[in-house]
Amino acid sequence: MNSTTLFPGRYVQGADALKQLGKEVSRLGNHGFVVCDPFVYDNLLPSFKPEMESVIKISLQKFEGECSDEEIARLVSEAKALDVNVVVGIGGGKTVDTAKAVAHELKTPVAIVPTLASTDAPCSALSVIYTSEGEFKRYLILDKNPDLVLVDTKVVVNAPARFLVAGMGDALATWFEAESCKQSYAANMSGAVGSMTAYALAKLCFETLLEYGLAAKMACEAKSVVPALEHVVEASTLLSGLGFESGGLASAHAIHNGLTALEATHAYFHGELVTIGTLSSLILTDKGKDIIDTVFSFCEAVGLPTTLADIGLKDVTDEELMQVANLTCAEDETIHNEPFSVTPEKVFYALKTMDAIGRSRK
Repeated sequence: MNSTTLFPGRYVQGADALKQLGKEVSRLGNHGFVVCDPFVYDNLLPSFKPEMESVIKISLQKFEGECSDEEIARLVSEAKALDVNVVVGIGGGKTVDTAKAVAHELKTPVAIVPTLASTDAPCSALSVIYTSEGEFKRYLILDKNPDLVLVDTKVVVNAPARFLVAGMGDALATWFEAESCKQSYAANMSGAVGSMTAYALAKLCFETLLEYGLAAKMACEAKSVVPALEHVVEASTLLSGLGFESGGLASAHAIHNGLTALEATHAYFHGELVTIGTLSSLILTDKGKDIIDTVFSFCEAVGLPTTLADIGLKDVTDEELMQVANLTCAEDETIHNEPFSVTPEKVFYALKTMDAIGRSRK
């Protein structure tokens, strides 16, 4: 049985890494189509634009807020008119996913510059497509991983700590989902089974979060780039990206996708909803008391949600939770990578039990 492991072409991380962006992108092309989220466009341009323009030609575009088919089509049209030969995405998870999708359509190299460590999107050959209203629509599988991922930890540490914590929430799912796929011989995002390397990196991701997560959050609150912060940024960006893509997804992300159907959850970050998926998956997959206590304790320590009320669902009805459970178990969802048969009823009970545990601990 063949296995497949997926990697970005080059990963650069550290304080002031943005100062190298032009030099790094010039390896890939000489006319960059630079897609920036509004914050980057309005606040960070001076930190990288002069250096980039001294090396390559750039054309700037402001991302309009949703990784949707409509936004991708708009940017593709703009890029074609400019005759660019490399795409650069700078911003949060939806910005970089959009940039990857644009490069996929244009068949150009892509450089990804996440300004937040809030998801594991930057390294993957995957874009999560939403509707214009923010509801999950589908996964877009790309031809290749980004050619360059560059993370400036001075930029990351100046964002609110909630973003870093949400990234830990996204990364927290990595090992549990990879282990489920390993047990069931389920396919990873390439369609092949995962490798020894992928599963080991997924476990390292989990261990790194437990070891350094709280210190990294405190460092972020203090606006300080220290080794603990660097470790967690790498875990949330690189290790989680490699682990989910090459190890595989299972119930945690499927539950996230189901939760997005409830409008109240749209005020919360991807990693926060994934955390609820992970905690619920511990119940669904019959994990022991020690690991359940460890994961709940970690979430409580760093400030991740542990109840439905924490993601805006204090008054959620059983009917609404069954809607979530039914969508979680849609035919093509990754929950079917679990090593046992999953039904909406099982998901419903897991969500209810997770919430009861979380509330009891408060």
